[in-house]
Amino acid sequence: MCRILSIIGSRMIQLVVMVLILSFVTFLLIKVTPGDPIRAILKVDDVVSTTVEEERLKKEYGLDQPILVQYSRWIWNVAHFDLGESIIAKRPVLDMIMSRLPATVALTIGGMVVLFLISVPLGILGAVYEGRWPDYISRWMAMLGASIPSFWLGLLLIYLFSLKLNLLPVMGKGTLAHFVLPSITLGIAMAPMYIRLLRERLISTLQSSYIEAAKARGLRKERILLFHALRGSLIPLVTVFGLSIGSLLGGITVIEILFSWPGMGELIVNSVMQRDYPVIQGYILIVGFLVVITNLIVDLMYLMINPQIKQGKELG
Repeated sequence: MCRILSIIGSRMIQLVVMVLILSFVTFLLIKVTPGDPIRAILKVDDVVSTTVEEERLKKEYGLDQPILVQYSRWIWNVAHFDLGESIIAKRPVLDMIMSRLPATVALTIGGMVVLFLISVPLGILGAVYEGRWPDYISRWMAMLGASIPSFWLGLLLIYLFSLKLNLLPVMGKGTLAHFVLPSITLGIAMAPMYIRLLRERLISTLQSSYIEAAKARGLRKERILLFHALRGSLIPLVTVFGLSIGSLLGGITVIEILFSWPGMGELIVNSVMQRDYPVIQGYILIVGFLVVITNLIVDLMYLMINPQIKQGKELG
């Protein structure tokens, strides 16, 4: 229990430091990027742009203040759970993000289910039948999956299952059928790395001394594989997942745009195009928060998979 509380405390400190660093760097980078949000507002409102009107809007949104003053006001509001108001939509940023977050989380879970269903069986087959035809099939499918860009795979699935066979809906979010194609696309795009990693780890584990000892005790092969070798081999997979959560969210953005999925991906792309700074800043902050929370969950999963792990070594 003390170990768990120590891990949580450490991650909470990291969360505060990460928020401060990430928010400041993001704030500065957004300010130096090309584009003017005020001109974007005037274009949306279909108002003839004048210098007086631009100055009035800059003062209204506080954009006429020095950068440090703007940042201080923003981070103070963030500390009070206020991410500001969208310049374009005129809505609270937190409400906009939270209304899209469930769809992104649902798609992530769907992709992880597909990832698990693909990578675990193929990784096990490749390790158990090393050098034989199941191993060749496992490695070939991993190589094929790694060679196909996710957006091209999504288009291929849309063409086959929606346009040709008319089995699944193409775009949007409504029924369970709408989850199938984007979840499969996301899962297949992520699976190759996990197939290779699980296969290599299992091969190494199956040759270790404690597996030989388990065989000498007369344990069944299935029990040795599932409860001894596989359990130990899952640790590097959990590690890779924790490290790749940022790129996972980036990949989801592409898939959400492709399938018109009403998640955070569509929101951030539109916000970048319109130079909606408050939404961009809020999005990056929320994603950073999710990355830290995910890594906290990963650390706790270490203890579930192998309670003998010592925090000072594997968990850092």
